[in-house]
Amino acid sequence: MPLTDQACTVPGKERGKENQQTMDPKVWSVELNDGHFIPVLGFGTYAPEEVPKSQAVEDTKLGIDAGFRHIDCAHAYGNEKEIGLAIQSKIEDGTVKREDLFCNSKLWLTFLRPELVRPALEKSLKELQLDYVDLYIIHYPMALKPGEELYPKDEHGKAIFDTVDLCGTWQAMEKCKDAGLTKSIGVSNFNRRQLEMILNKPGLKYKPVCNQVECHPYLNQSKLLDFCKSKDIVLVAYGALGTQRPKQWVDQSSPVLLEDPVLCAMAKKYERTPALIALRYQIQRGVVVVAKSINEKQMKENMQVFEFQLTSEDMKVLDGLNRNLRYLPGLIVADHPEYPFSDEY
Repeated sequence: MPLTDQACTVPGKERGKENQQTMDPKVWSVELNDGHFIPVLGFGTYAPEEVPKSQAVEDTKLGIDAGFRHIDCAHAYGNEKEIGLAIQSKIEDGTVKREDLFCNSKLWLTFLRPELVRPALEKSLKELQLDYVDLYIIHYPMALKPGEELYPKDEHGKAIFDTVDLCGTWQAMEKCKDAGLTKSIGVSNFNRRQLEMILNKPGLKYKPVCNQVECHPYLNQSKLLDFCKSKDIVLVAYGALGTQRPKQWVDQSSPVLLEDPVLCAMAKKYERTPALIALRYQIQRGVVVVAKSINEKQMKENMQVFEFQLTSEDMKVLDGLNRNLRYLPGLIVADHPEYPFSDEY
């Protein structure tokens, strides 16, 4: 069940306000529609190309030390091997046990053909040095030509599309869950129509537990959030702090979210950072949020999201910042027949 404004769920504990102040941030979780639990604050592992892959080892260790237990990975980030090393190191030194961690990975666009799904997951598991992931997600609803290249292009530099029935892809995801390779299965960057296609699939065995999408005060996804809640699907926010603004993907002239005057004024009022206000906003809406931190100070700071609460009036003020600004429109695949961002939501 989606979490409410007032309380998150901890396995074995009752929901309620009394848990909110005393609860260990490491176990702030929300129940998924398959009975598993996802921590509401995730550790983002994407880094722009100029950041050395080796940095992911140190960053992930620091994240686990800071208290993060939900590690958001993806084949496309190119650093699962490094994250695997960090996880093993923290298990070996006794900081965490495997079952304390919630690790997810994502199925890339070049592996959407049903016969490619399990091998792709098995490759991620090998790199992460894990027997299973807690969640495996279809990264985008758009298939690209199979192969090793992340973005296969023709001689004119245009992306080479593939034609795949996503219901077949989903069936292959269900088989991965049945095989114990992942505990839960979900999607990312799906619009309402694409979610309904899966939900209405004949012979559907498991519903997606989540839909991970770009979501922040400038793109608050309120209609998609309401739809997902109505179907008991958790919305997971990426880019919640306005993204890292990588030059190859984000229009550098777009406004910087964390410099927004309303957000900054609210940060002053609560004696918190603008980033914490943006993260707290999502958690109170019942959204699971993935935060990318670039240093140890930020990681520890982001953990403070559990130490305060925004008033309902301030939540309404933040709702008012929405301007449907998508920092990551994925223009390289904008003419794909399954491009998800042309629909209203």
